[in-house]
Amino acid sequence: MQPSDDAEREAAAVAAAADALSGPGAAERYGFRELPDGVAWPPADPVVLPVTAPGQVRDSYDAVVVGAGAGGGVAAHVLARAGLTVLVLERGLVQTAAQLGRAHTVSARVFSGRPRPVDRAVGSTTRRVGGQDVLPWTPEWGGNAFVAGGGTRVYGAMAWRFSPEDFTMGATYGAPFTDWPISYADLEPYYDRVEWELGVAGADGPAAYDGPRTRGYPMPPMELNSVGARLAAGGAAAGLPVTAPPLLINTTGYNSRPACLHCGLCIGHPCPIEAKNGTHNTVLAWATASGRCDLVQDAVVTGLVTAGRAVTGVRVSAAGQVREVRAGHVVLAAGAIETARLLLASGVGNENDQVGRYLQAHVYSGATGLFDEPVEDWRGPGPCVATTAFRHGNAGLAGGGILANDFVATPFEAWGKLRRTGFIAPEGEPSLAGLAEVYPRSAVVIGPVQEVPQAESRVVLAGGAPDAWGVPLVELSSPGLHDNDLRAAELLADQAGRWLAASGARRVARTSWRLAAGPSAGQHQAGTCRMGTDPATSVTDARGRVWNWGGISVADAALHVTNGGVNPALTILAGAWRVADLIAADR
Repeated sequence: MQPSDDAEREAAAVAAAADALSGPGAAERYGFRELPDGVAWPPADPVVLPVTAPGQVRDSYDAVVVGAGAGGGVAAHVLARAGLTVLVLERGLVQTAAQLGRAHTVSARVFSGRPRPVDRAVGSTTRRVGGQDVLPWTPEWGGNAFVAGGGTRVYGAMAWRFSPEDFTMGATYGAPFTDWPISYADLEPYYDRVEWELGVAGADGPAAYDGPRTRGYPMPPMELNSVGARLAAGGAAAGLPVTAPPLLINTTGYNSRPACLHCGLCIGHPCPIEAKNGTHNTVLAWATASGRCDLVQDAVVTGLVTAGRAVTGVRVSAAGQVREVRAGHVVLAAGAIETARLLLASGVGNENDQVGRYLQAHVYSGATGLFDEPVEDWRGPGPCVATTAFRHGNAGLAGGGILANDFVATPFEAWGKLRRTGFIAPEGEPSLAGLAEVYPRSAVVIGPVQEVPQAESRVVLAGGAPDAWGVPLVELSSPGLHDNDLRAAELLADQAGRWLAASGARRVARTSWRLAAGPSAGQHQAGTCRMGTDPATSVTDARGRVWNWGGISVADAALHVTNGGVNPALTILAGAWRVADLIAADR
């Protein structure tokens, strides 16, 4: 069979499963519950951000922020609170949870070959892989969400700090790692600020490889669900130290919003009661309420405006018109790929051929366990027990990663994972029948691997026709995963399997994501404009300012020199707070 035939058969199998698992009665057949027994969706006041019409945009602002996700939302808040006038340009839409919906097969978590609400504003492809255009709702695209709030609208909200060692990977392990130009101590006050202002729930007491803290978390940790309780007992039996994962989710009322209802539709979906803390219901809401911040949706920045060696504004397309807006400072926070793309397309910051290099993300590795009896109660968000024992100190490895029980999976998502374990048939009715038996009796333990940054894993301008707005497309390329990444993935898979077996699983299968060839840009893309001390080897200085250019800074994960062995959301938020604080201090 030709590869194209394989691809067509796989697409047909996925489409058939998506139809079967989203039809009437599907959830009941497989036991899945959106809400725990006795709980109903309460009426919620949706967080609706005020939107400025394109025609109301001023000619000039103290700061223009490109992107309204994790980095951009924080930057807008910090700058507006410092008294600056701020314009936030978001190419996605301002959407409520109801508008984004709760569909099981078109969430940001799964790829069913169908357009997803978080992608609807893209309009066309902006990137290629292997010379082929990739669409936003395909795995090759990477994990962007084009919506106000960005990925924080639909993320799982894990809120790990990087370890002190994560900032000194070069000194700790040697080449090819490089140290950050800032330390854990430099970022700790900003970690603390994000945890307390946005709201993080976490465990008392340090876990392995935690850095020192100013204080604990403002909310208690997420309670154990049925899988978590088994794993906690299994960890004790295996001598494995466990902790509760920190989460940007309310476990008590916080910031005038309610506690989590433990629904089974957390990751990949917006929270209908706004118990999940993103930028849309915290910093962006505060910024726009200040009277000093305008937010424009469906606004595509097509280029940076320059004068000599300074960026003086942006060129933006909104409501069918292209105009220039002047800025005292431009802050790029469009995500690692799109931030690099805008710099490359504008001819800014790439004098030393560093923009777009060191593209990295996270390989995920672990194991799936099959139990004799049902173990899943579908009580969300899912992750409630973790081990950090393998973040560092692993013989023969640089770095490592964490392990935790996975987020609650919908029937369609579980089908996609379980068919790869061999626990169910790969397609057709036998696959669906097997899912009904295996789904409630299985559990996943998995975590991210700290990847080795590689200079040739990169974003470059592609030839050919531009996108619908006239901006050049980019090509994502990579030499493939580093050997250290593969060996670290094996370690996490082995330890996850050991943990599951100690918890009572009778069968265990390795579960890994993103091990295929090609650029690693799916989960948690980072690193294309990394900060440093030398413009020959970095794109920005330690303050996030693009080398040798005035008026422009980066405030998203593109700055990351390394990406840690944990979810980077808290580090993006804290890093953006620091960058914006420094910009405000200079005004």
